[in-house]
Amino acid sequence: MINNGIRMLKDMKRDRWIYILLVPGLIYLLLFKYLPMGGVVIAFQDYHPFKGFLGSDWVGTKHFTRLFEDPDFFKLLGNTLMLSLYNLAFGFPAPIILALMLNELRHMWFKRTIQTLIYIPHFMSWVVVVSMFFVIFESQDSMFQSLLTTLGFDQFSIMMDGDLFRPMYILQVIWRESGWGTVIYLAALASISPELYEAARMDGANRLRQIWHITLPGIRSTIIILLLLRLSDVLDLSFEHVYLLLNSLNREVGEVFDTYVYRVGLVNGQLSYATAVGLFKGLVGLVLVMIANWAAKKSGEEGIY
Repeated sequence: MINNGIRMLKDMKRDRWIYILLVPGLIYLLLFKYLPMGGVVIAFQDYHPFKGFLGSDWVGTKHFTRLFEDPDFFKLLGNTLMLSLYNLAFGFPAPIILALMLNELRHMWFKRTIQTLIYIPHFMSWVVVVSMFFVIFESQDSMFQSLLTTLGFDQFSIMMDGDLFRPMYILQVIWRESGWGTVIYLAALASISPELYEAARMDGANRLRQIWHITLPGIRSTIIILLLLRLSDVLDLSFEHVYLLLNSLNREVGEVFDTYVYRVGLVNGQLSYATAVGLFKGLVGLVLVMIANWAAKKSGEEGIY
């Protein structure tokens, strides 16, 4: 055991710069992910800031009972699950398809140019993204509204229409995040041996068959791992994005748990109830990840633990 400890110290000394690079990430996890978990206790209290954690009255599962009995609970659950389903059905495959298309490009200068162009939206905040869509589709003299007028159609508001809220949401997610998501898939594609493609070409396989029988199986484990991680956030949508798209006309289909927590927790000051809602979201994500990880292992994949 002593020898193992000495060997570990030698390895850490040898790779000290790698461990130093880990420090900022570890500090971030400690400060913003693990330490705040101590505040979960207020989900079981009638928390008052002036009384603190120790002085506030314990109420057990009162706030959870209130959540499940709330008439808006199933509306919130349905809206959140629908947006998550849109994300899984359209947002999750988008970077895979993009990576496959980029992998087929043979001119490196063109490939790098396209990669750069599709990466750029990731570095824009949701405020900028939503504002851009507003300028393009919503303002009276926008390109979209002018086109409608030119074609003889009546102008209408896309961002105020509840029926178009979800398509608008997922369109913005795909535009902003798909390019960045290709980074991992392109790295996985680079690890596939070129000899497999050469053998397939000698057997007469066309490009589509090579993708189906070589490329996709080669990145299957990466796809499954990222899918498992995505399932952990099935009830955790981007608050900023949804909040910026919300208005009084689309709230019925756009209100999700994240915006609800903000409204009842910060705006109305019901901190204990908002914490209970957040804890419920986390537990649902944990259960989904455990089930998906079990299914992945049963199918022969490694899973995430």
